[in-house]
Amino acid sequence: MTFSVTPMSPGELGRIKILPDAGFGNLSTDRGNLPLDRLDVTSRISGLVARTTVVTEFRNVHDTALEATYIFPLPDRAAVTAMKMTADDRTVEAELQERGAAREAYDQAVAAGKRASIAEEERPDVFTMRVGNIVPGERVTIELSLVGPLPFEDGAATFRFPLVVAPRYVPGHPLPGPYAGDGQLPDTDAVPDASRISPPVLLPGFPNPLRLSVAVHIDPAGLTFGDVRSSLHTVTEQDGTVRIRPGERADRDFVLRIGYAGGGETAIAVPDATAPDAGQPEGVYQLVVLPPADSAPARPKDVVLLLDRSGSMGGWKMVAARRAAARVVDTLTGADRFAVLTFDHQIDRPEGLGEGLAEASDRNRFRAVEHLARADARGGTELLAPLMAGLRLLPASEGRDRVLVLVTDGQVGNEDQIVHDITGPAAGTRIHTIGIDRAVNAGFLGRLAALGAGRAELVESEDRLDAAMEHIHRRIGAPVVTGLTITATGPRLLDDERTPARLPGLYPGVPLVVSGRFAGKAEGTLTVTGRTRDDREFRTTVEMREREEPAITAQWARARLRDLEDAYAAGDRALEDKIVATSLRYGVLCRFTAFVAVDSRVVNEGGETRRVTQPVELPSGWAVPGGPGITLSSVAMPMAVPPMPPPGSPPAAPPPGGPGFAPARAEAGGRARARGPMTFAAVTGSMRAGKAMAPGGAAPTLEQVREIAAVEAGRLRDAAGLPGYERRDLLDDLASRLGVLLGSLPDDEFGPLRELVTLLTGDGTVDQKWAAALAALTAFGGGSESGGSTPSGSGGGGPSARKAFWKR
Repeated sequence: MTFSVTPMSPGELGRIKILPDAGFGNLSTDRGNLPLDRLDVTSRISGLVARTTVVTEFRNVHDTALEATYIFPLPDRAAVTAMKMTADDRTVEAELQERGAAREAYDQAVAAGKRASIAEEERPDVFTMRVGNIVPGERVTIELSLVGPLPFEDGAATFRFPLVVAPRYVPGHPLPGPYAGDGQLPDTDAVPDASRISPPVLLPGFPNPLRLSVAVHIDPAGLTFGDVRSSLHTVTEQDGTVRIRPGERADRDFVLRIGYAGGGETAIAVPDATAPDAGQPEGVYQLVVLPPADSAPARPKDVVLLLDRSGSMGGWKMVAARRAAARVVDTLTGADRFAVLTFDHQIDRPEGLGEGLAEASDRNRFRAVEHLARADARGGTELLAPLMAGLRLLPASEGRDRVLVLVTDGQVGNEDQIVHDITGPAAGTRIHTIGIDRAVNAGFLGRLAALGAGRAELVESEDRLDAAMEHIHRRIGAPVVTGLTITATGPRLLDDERTPARLPGLYPGVPLVVSGRFAGKAEGTLTVTGRTRDDREFRTTVEMREREEPAITAQWARARLRDLEDAYAAGDRALEDKIVATSLRYGVLCRFTAFVAVDSRVVNEGGETRRVTQPVELPSGWAVPGGPGITLSSVAMPMAVPPMPPPGSPPAAPPPGGPGFAPARAEAGGRARARGPMTFAAVTGSMRAGKAMAPGGAAPTLEQVREIAAVEAGRLRDAAGLPGYERRDLLDDLASRLGVLLGSLPDDEFGPLRELVTLLTGDGTVDQKWAAALAALTAFGGGSESGGSTPSGSGGGGPSARKAFWKR
């Protein structure tokens, strides 16, 4: 097969995840070169599966035996299934063992003078290899076998192999005692294994020290083959293999985008190689489901995520908040732009994303998630400044939705000041609030969501987090099919071993891939059902086909281990035994296991070795400390907050063609239209004028809730002409923020609104719920269904009548 390869455009490159966590390199010393001499990556792509072999060759030019430590990257979704060590015409197959036992076996072998090697996982995409007793003049090769899926989106699959390491920011205070690893940074109380993920860096200008080769053979496996684009210089060969140009440096990832067309839905069943001792046979299935053919892409979005990292967010709340924030970042697509701000008494931003909105490329999303993962509770809750900073990052832009997501416990005492001061800048911005606490400031978060016509979700425990984030995911990501379920005729599906555990929606251009365990014969059908955005039933049935495909089993095991490790990191320490058992049963490396190879022959009497740590390349585009660009010593710095607008200044204009169910605008009067340029519904008088609530975040007053109800009724009237699926989403959001706003308010005064929330969350058609909501809100707000009205307390003065909060 012959095909042409062209370089990727800058836009395509921006969508590729370049992971700044591992790499390859070499360095000259007064005793000669350090040991890594050659790296060969050979991958065979069959359809959407990549089988890769990574060969590293170490060479000892010293006069004493060496023990080399090498920190390197692998694709984060790939499963490492085998390792072998070759030296002096002897090959030793590695054994997968529990990590502690593997380390003990390795250390004993090296001390006894035997040649040995061990490979361990530090992060999902960062690994450590140690090779002991490399005798003078000897070459030792280590070969790793991997299998992994190719992500597929918009008609193209992406093969990415990481070849670059970037220094990481390590927070916290240094720990006493020796380092846990052989890296350059000290272990800290925040990153206790920092010395295991911080190799030395090769200084710029050093001659290329590494013989690097990457070869990829592509077999469409029945799919319709399109073009191939590369991020590195490549040549086209007649045998269907893409190779990088000789002499390339390992300072950036190798990336191919492979065009496929006409991919179909499949259900593959792979029985276990060994039958269980008793009961039904078991195996692994993989199901691929395509979105409806008529699904249109969602509108591009500008999203700002604010994560509260103040002292009150300590403990489980911080863990849940980080997970929630990362889920928001994961909803973004390459057409979106975003910014992430973490705050306490200062505002921090991810390194490398600039001060404005960044393109939501894989690389930028990864940097954002890395920044979120390092957020720890500290300091005080200064909420107004980050809210103002976030809103100013969302300028009016035709054809783009503006969204702000706040993750916090809301434990502030200046709620009225905050609501007052953000009312103008929030014009046209959808505001979603996620309250994480067992005693959250619900009334305040409900008011913010009401101001921005968004959702309000309360998370009182980690068990509640997934359900809450699914709602936010749906409102930001705009899936075309939701509420998916899978049923089988024939085998019994083991739902507690499915990955992903919670089925996401179907999104335009992105197939859904689900894998899991089954019991019974590998035959029958799998049926997927759900609801489309226009409330039609979605149903597709796929026949299961039995295959002997170990790659499917390995990919499922890797994904399952990632799910279990995430749950372990979130606090479920009882899962360690289950993680180890799953890893050993399916032969896939994880954080609690390691591959270890020990040669039975003694090659270094006495076991005396010189330990060296392999340096890695400086990533392309990075600069050394003191130079231009990104520096190795850069850390997240406080972001300057622009000054607040002067009293009486007009709010930002809403974008033409913005959301039909509009966030509140500062001035009174003028209701939003369902399509085209519009004004926004009037905000309540208490929101605009900053009417005081009781100190300490007490419940809103009856007058305040009546004014909010009047605004919500106006929004319903303005959005009456929207399609049914949009009105259904708007009613869901309305129910969420009313439920949070009411909190523990007395039933005697707010009973009608509580009954409305019950109705909106129950059965009934969209039209029935819409009519009931309009009637209830209008009656409670004391308004008329004939049109909009200026809420009480507005004074009819519009924005010019507003005064700064401190002048009230």
